[in-house]
Amino acid sequence: MIATTSSGAERAPADPSVLRMAAPLVVSFWMRSLFTFVDTIYASRLSDASVAAIGLSLPFEFLMIAVWVGLSTGLTSRLSRAIGARQDAMVEQYLRTAWRMVLAVVPPFALIGLWCWPGARWFSDDPVVARQFAIYGVVLIGGSAFSTFWSIIPDSVVKAHHDTRSTMWAGIWSNLINVVLNTIFLFVFHWGIFGIALSTVLGRFGGLAYALRKAAGHEAVRKASAAPTEPGLDPRPYRSILALSLPAAVTYALMATELTILNQLLKRLDHPTESMAAYAIQYRVLQFVLMPAIATAVAMLPYAARRFGRGDIAGIRRGLKEAHVAAAIYLAIAAPILLLVARPLARALSHSPVTADFATFSMRLIPLACFAALPLFLCRPAFEALGRGGPGLAMALLRYVLLTLPCAWIGVLVAGRLGAPGFYGILAGVIGASAITSLVFLLWMRRALHAVERTGLPRAAPSAVDPLDAEL
Repeated sequence: MIATTSSGAERAPADPSVLRMAAPLVVSFWMRSLFTFVDTIYASRLSDASVAAIGLSLPFEFLMIAVWVGLSTGLTSRLSRAIGARQDAMVEQYLRTAWRMVLAVVPPFALIGLWCWPGARWFSDDPVVARQFAIYGVVLIGGSAFSTFWSIIPDSVVKAHHDTRSTMWAGIWSNLINVVLNTIFLFVFHWGIFGIALSTVLGRFGGLAYALRKAAGHEAVRKASAAPTEPGLDPRPYRSILALSLPAAVTYALMATELTILNQLLKRLDHPTESMAAYAIQYRVLQFVLMPAIATAVAMLPYAARRFGRGDIAGIRRGLKEAHVAAAIYLAIAAPILLLVARPLARALSHSPVTADFATFSMRLIPLACFAALPLFLCRPAFEALGRGGPGLAMALLRYVLLTLPCAWIGVLVAGRLGAPGFYGILAGVIGASAITSLVFLLWMRRALHAVERTGLPRAAPSAVDPLDAEL
C-alpha cells in the first residue's frame, strides 16, 4: 500500500525520514571534527602561542576544504550516475579527468604552505606566534596538499558505490594515527609544533591508504561484473564535474574569507595572542557541536530532492521542520553541558588566565551561535534540491562578505562602551550576522516553496541530484 501526502502526492512507505538518513553521517562527521580538534588539544600542552598559530591556519584549511568538497561533490555525482547506468568507459574517463584535476591543484597549495614561512609576520605581530605559525603552516598545509587532495579519488569511488561506512572508517583510522603520533612526537621526541603538524599529515596519509584499498576493492568488483555495459563518453568531462563543484567550493572559500577577516580583527585587540588562542579553541568546539546539523544538511539534499521530484512539497516542509526541531532539542541538551564544562575545558586548553576567561565565555555562547546558524545549513541543500544553487551562494556572500566585518566591528565598539573586552564584541557580532542571514534564508525558503505549489514549476529531473553529492 502506498501512502499519500496532504497534497495528494504518493510517498513510498520505505522512504526514511531526514533524521534517519542523517544518523550514520553524524558519527562520520564527528570523527572528522575530532581529527581537527586533536592538534588544538596537543598544542595547548605547549603554549597559547601554539594554539593561536593553529587558529591562524584555519583560513588555509578552509580553502583546502573548499577545493576538496567541490571536486568530491562533482566527481561523486558523475561516478554514481555512470556506475548506475553501467557506463564503465565513462567511469574510467571521469577517474582520469579527476586525477588530472587533483594533480593541478596540489602544486598551488604546496606553494602556499611554503609561503607561510616568509609570510607569517603578516598574520601576527607577535614574533612567537608568527614563528609557531610559520612552522605549523609549512608542514601542515604543504604536506596536506598531497594527502588531502589525493583522497578525493578513493573517497568519491567508495561513496559512488554507496559505501559510506568506509568513509567513516577512513576518518577513524586517520584520527587514531594522529593521536598516537602526536603523543610520540610531542612527549617522546619533543618536536613541539612541528611534531603536531607532521602527525596530522601522516594521519591523513593513513586514512588515504585505507580509502585507496577500499576503493580498489569496489572497482575490482565493478570491472569483474558480468553485467553488460553501455558505451559512450562524456564530451565535456571537465565541465560536467566543475559545474557541480564550483558552487560548493565557493561557499567554503567564503568561510575562509570570514576567518581571515576575524583573525585580522583579533590581532588588533588589547590581548591579541590570547584572543586568537581563545577563538581557535571556541571554533574547534563549535565545529564539533555543529556536526549533527551539518550531517543533517548533507542528508537534506537527497531527502528534499526525491520529494521535489514527486511534487511532495509538504514532505520537504516536514523534513525542514523535523530537522530544525531535532536540532533545537539537541542544542537544549548541549547548552547545560557546555555551561558546566566550559571553564575546566578552557583551563585545560590554555595557559594564560585571560585566554581561559575568553575561551570560557565563547564556549558558553556556542549553543546560541549554533541555533543562529541552523537555517544556513539546512535551507541551502533544500534550495539545491529545488534545482536552485543561487540562493545558497547569495546567502554565503551576505553572511561571510557583507555582514561579518561591520557586525564584528560594531560589536567591538559596543563592547568598548560597555567596558567589556573587544573579543566579546566580535563574538556577538558574528552571531548577529548569522541570525540576520538565517532569518532572510528562512523567509526566502518559505516563499520558494509557496511559489512551487502556486505555479506548479517543473519537477526536478530524477538524475539531477545524486544522494551522495554533498557527502564530505
